[in-house]
Amino acid sequence: MSSMTTPPALPETLAGLGRYNRERFGEFVSLIYEFPGQERQYTNVQVDQEANRLANALRGLGVQKGDRVLVMMQNCPEVLISYQALARIGAVTIPVLPLLKPPEVAYIAANAQPVAILTSTWVQHIAQEGLKDAPPMKYMIVVGQEGEAQAPEGVSYKMYGYDALVSRQSDAPPGVEIKPEDPAVILYTSGTTGRPKGVLLSHRNLISNAIAGGRDDPEESKGKTVLAVLPLAHAFGITASNVGYLAGTVGVMVPRFDLEQVFQLIQKHHIAGMAAVPAMIVGMLNFPDAEKYDTSSMEYIVSGSAPLPVRVLEGFERRFNCPIREGYGLSEATTAVSGHSADMVRKPGSVGKPLPGIEVRVVDEHDHDVPTGELGELLVRGPNLMQEYYQMPDETQKALRGGWLYTGDMAKLDEDGYIYIVERKKDLIIRGGLNVYPRDAEEVLQRHPAVMECAVVGVPSERLGEEVLAYVVLQPEKEATAEELIKFCQQSLANYKTPAFVEFIPALPRNAIGKIDRKVLRAKRQ
Repeated sequence: MSSMTTPPALPETLAGLGRYNRERFGEFVSLIYEFPGQERQYTNVQVDQEANRLANALRGLGVQKGDRVLVMMQNCPEVLISYQALARIGAVTIPVLPLLKPPEVAYIAANAQPVAILTSTWVQHIAQEGLKDAPPMKYMIVVGQEGEAQAPEGVSYKMYGYDALVSRQSDAPPGVEIKPEDPAVILYTSGTTGRPKGVLLSHRNLISNAIAGGRDDPEESKGKTVLAVLPLAHAFGITASNVGYLAGTVGVMVPRFDLEQVFQLIQKHHIAGMAAVPAMIVGMLNFPDAEKYDTSSMEYIVSGSAPLPVRVLEGFERRFNCPIREGYGLSEATTAVSGHSADMVRKPGSVGKPLPGIEVRVVDEHDHDVPTGELGELLVRGPNLMQEYYQMPDETQKALRGGWLYTGDMAKLDEDGYIYIVERKKDLIIRGGLNVYPRDAEEVLQRHPAVMECAVVGVPSERLGEEVLAYVVLQPEKEATAEELIKFCQQSLANYKTPAFVEFIPALPRNAIGKIDRKVLRAKRQ
C-alpha cells in the first residue's frame, strides 16, 4: 500500500488487529512456522479466516462472552489463531506456559474457573493431569488430534480434535460486540515471589501497549522478517505478536528456543529482528558455532523480562554488530513500560524512557519523589495498567493506589528521563543495616573473563542479619576460585557489597520464561 494512502484507523480491541493488518498491508505471507522437518506458511487472510472459523466453533459449543478459556500449547500458529478467535467472541484468554507442571495448571484452573481449554497433543497429558481435580470444565480442544477425539473416562468435559471442529465452520466474523474496556486476558505471573496472581487485562490495556510499543514506522517495518522465539503464553510474547500485526512484519515462529535453529533461521530468512529474554541473548553470545552462519541481516534485538548485564549487551553487539534495545515491563502494566526506540540515544544499563502515554515516578517509603539519580520504588501510570488481580481484592489494593501501579522494582531516573532498574524490592539484601543491591555485584562479576553467568542473593547471618552469596556459572574450560572472584569484586565494590561467599554451580535455576529463580537459590542456604 502506498504511503500516500490514508492508513486505516488503529484498532481499539484485539478483535480488530486482523482487520487493521489486512486493510493496511493487503494480503501477504505473515506467518512462517518452522517445525523440525517442515515449514508451514500462512497469509494474514488465512490466519484471519481460520480465527473466524474457530470463533464460530467455540460459539457453537456454547462459549459465551466473558467465559474464561485456557490456551496451553507450545508455540504454533494455532496459538495466535486461538487468541484472535477468543478475542472476537469476547471470551477471556488465559495463556498457560506449556512448561508448567500439573499442580501449577490445577492452581490456575481453580483460580480462573475456565469453561474450556485449547491444547495440543504435545502437552495434552499435562493439561489432563492438571485439570482432573479442577472445577468442572466443558470442553477440551486438541491441536494435532486426528479426527474426532475421545475424552478419557471419568472427566466432565467433552473432547474435540481441532481440525475436525474448525473445518466445518463458516469463516464469517462471529458478530459479537467487543468494547475496549471488556476483559481480554488473564496473565498468571511467574510466581518467583509467591503464588501466581492472575493479572486481568482489558482490550484497551493490550491495544494501547502494542501501539505504544510499536513506535517504528510501519512503512519501514512492513515485510521485514522477525523471529518469534518468545513463548506466546508469556506477556512479552503476546505484546510482541500484537506489535507485529500493527507493523506488518513477517513472523518466523519456532516451537521453542533452540540455539542452532535460531542461527539457521536468521540466515535462511534474513531475520531483521527479534524479541528475547536475557537468557536467550547469553546463549547466543556464547554459541561456539555462530560464525558459521550469516547474521548480517540482524538490525536489532529487543531485550526484556529481566535485567541484561552490560557486559553481555556490549559483548553481543561487538560479536554480531547488532544493537540491543533494552526495555522494561511487567504483566501488571501489560508488559511494556519503557524501551529504546530506533531513533533514541541508547544508554547501556538503562531500560530507556517511558513509552508514549505512560508516566513514571520514583518514590521513597513515604511516597515522596526522590531526587534525580537517587534510588526508590518505581511507580507507573497509564492506559496499560491492569484492571485487577483476578479474585484477589487485597492484593489489587496493595498494587494499585491512587491511580499508580507500585511495581516493587527499585529504580532511578537520570537527568534525561532514562530509567535504570536496580533490583526487585524483595531481592534487596540488608547486610548489617546497609542496603545491598544484587545487581551491583552481578555486574562486576560478569566482567571477570571466567564468569559466564551469576546471581547474587542474601542468606541468613546471625551476626549481620543477611550475608551476600554469589552463585557463579563458569565459562567452558575456564577456571576461577571463590577467593579470586571475591578479590576481583573488592576492587570495584565497597566491602559490604562484596560477596562473602561464592558457590560454583553448573547452571542457574530458571523459571518457565527464563528468569533466574532466586527463590530456589535462597532455599539452598535456608
